[in-house]
Amino acid sequence: PEHDVSLQVVADHARACAFLIGDGVLPSNEGRGYVLRRVLRRAARHGVLLGLEEPFLYRVAGRVVEVMGGAYPELIERRPFVEGTIRREEERFLRTLGRGLTLLDEEIVQARRARRDRLAGQVVFRLYDTYGFPVDLTEDILSGQGLDYDRDGFRECMAEQSERARAAWRGSEEAAPTELYSAIAQRGASKFVGYDTLESRSQTIALIHSGAEVEEAVEGDRVEVVVEETPFYAESGGQVGDVGIIEFPEGRVQVEDTRKPIEGLIVHLGRVTLGRVRCGEEARLEVDAAERGATVRNHSATHLLHWALRQVLGPQCRQAGSLVSPDRLRFDFTHDAPLTEEEIRAIEDRVNTRILENLPASIVRKGYKEALKSGAIAIFEEKYGDVVRVVTFGDFSTELCGGTHARATGDIGSFRITSQSSIGAGLRRLEAVTGLGAIEAARRDNRLLRDSAEPLRTNPPDLPARIRKLLERERDLESELERVRDQLRRGTQADPMSTLREVGGVKVVAAEVAEASPKELRGLVDEIKQKLGSGVVLLGAHGDGKVALALGVTRDLTERFQAGSLVKELAGKVGGSGGGRPDFAQAGGTRAEGLREALEQLYELVAGG
Repeated sequence: PEHDVSLQVVADHARACAFLIGDGVLPSNEGRGYVLRRVLRRAARHGVLLGLEEPFLYRVAGRVVEVMGGAYPELIERRPFVEGTIRREEERFLRTLGRGLTLLDEEIVQARRARRDRLAGQVVFRLYDTYGFPVDLTEDILSGQGLDYDRDGFRECMAEQSERARAAWRGSEEAAPTELYSAIAQRGASKFVGYDTLESRSQTIALIHSGAEVEEAVEGDRVEVVVEETPFYAESGGQVGDVGIIEFPEGRVQVEDTRKPIEGLIVHLGRVTLGRVRCGEEARLEVDAAERGATVRNHSATHLLHWALRQVLGPQCRQAGSLVSPDRLRFDFTHDAPLTEEEIRAIEDRVNTRILENLPASIVRKGYKEALKSGAIAIFEEKYGDVVRVVTFGDFSTELCGGTHARATGDIGSFRITSQSSIGAGLRRLEAVTGLGAIEAARRDNRLLRDSAEPLRTNPPDLPARIRKLLERERDLESELERVRDQLRRGTQADPMSTLREVGGVKVVAAEVAEASPKELRGLVDEIKQKLGSGVVLLGAHGDGKVALALGVTRDLTERFQAGSLVKELAGKVGGSGGGRPDFAQAGGTRAEGLREALEQLYELVAGG
């Protein structure tokens, strides 16, 4: 019966994962991505219960595509991406599971030694919170061992975590509770008129100060202003809110941001910089034209970038988020590998070619279903109404978008990608600049090249060759230094082989060497093991107040002597701890005076084994 349940969970969850990822949802720690991650990991955990220790769910998802691809052809098109995303997430979870199992095993051993029948709630919480180890899996393992855990203690830890989260929220700059915004919106919704103008006059509906509605505010006060009509675009769809000024009969507000806390309400956040402002007064609102213009260029460029990405990387490349501000644009998309220099160049060339063609923008309103049938791209994360705004450039880019845009592609000026990075499994991020920002980026790069070339006494075009030459010289010097250190180490200390003893028919070497790094100690241990053929080797070194131990056991003796167990016993002599594999282990400590005692104790441990 247990296996039947697990099989049903795997089948159901594999289907959910395939469709979610096919729709553009990717595993993450928030929103839809978090739900997907939990679903996927629950299926992977049931695979472990079925005895599957390698990634498998991606293959089940492949079968989902085969069975349901006829009705949902987009699954077939995105199959490689779906399977790759699931496999990477499975591998990541199995590594997490491995770390958690190791820690849980250690806690179980300690509980048995102390003759306790349950683990502390804090331990189970740490496994859950820090390592992502499922609580129900912890319960299953403990139950199989005849153990339990302190459930009240676990709940207390969860409650403390929730309280910390609430405290962080209370300490944030959240302007006002949702209830207040809702009450204001019931008196009248805000209307956005900023597609066609950057300036307008309107009646003030509400003023908010320190989280409460007020009748007036004075110079120095931070306020939120709500009016009937505004040219200020509220942050939405990745585009940041507008900035500018609101002038009242006796005062002025410098608008630092514009937001939409609830549907139908636009709030201008800023500071009273002059005089006093009152609710009910008519105000003049003016958007900062330069900031809006830069934002418009970057927003329109994201549409061109989305088109170019799909041209270069394939139709499975989908937008997964964006940020459009005056100084840059950020674009997240689904892709499972870093972009090559050739791909970046191809993307930039396509976008800049369209900019040079100065293709006009067309913005129309359509029914949502009609827009999709016409080929418009909708972003999965966005919410759309029955009537949508369709933004088209030329005959190549058509997307649903409520943001502000250029009149033609030529207004963008120029486009340049400045960075790329990974932000999750199968998810990449590009940052780019346009217009004067692209020119300034080129100037910064040129300054950087000149500043880098000057101390190396070369010219920017010759800089790569100069750097390669310096790196080759550095490698040669490091090799020479290692040879000298090895000679000094062997010349100033007795030969480690001089400590060779035969204990109970086992060859044992335990020696102190001159100051050496853990990596160097390991190399010496391997060298001596080869000389011995069969035996146990312990080397120790100290310097800068620290002690390092390296212990090796030839493979024929690992049944009798475990390097990890031996080094744990010896580490106490130098005031530290350690561990490792059966054939090699390392330890560190701070008691240099205990090194000789640790070396001598090895002979005793081998004799006792």
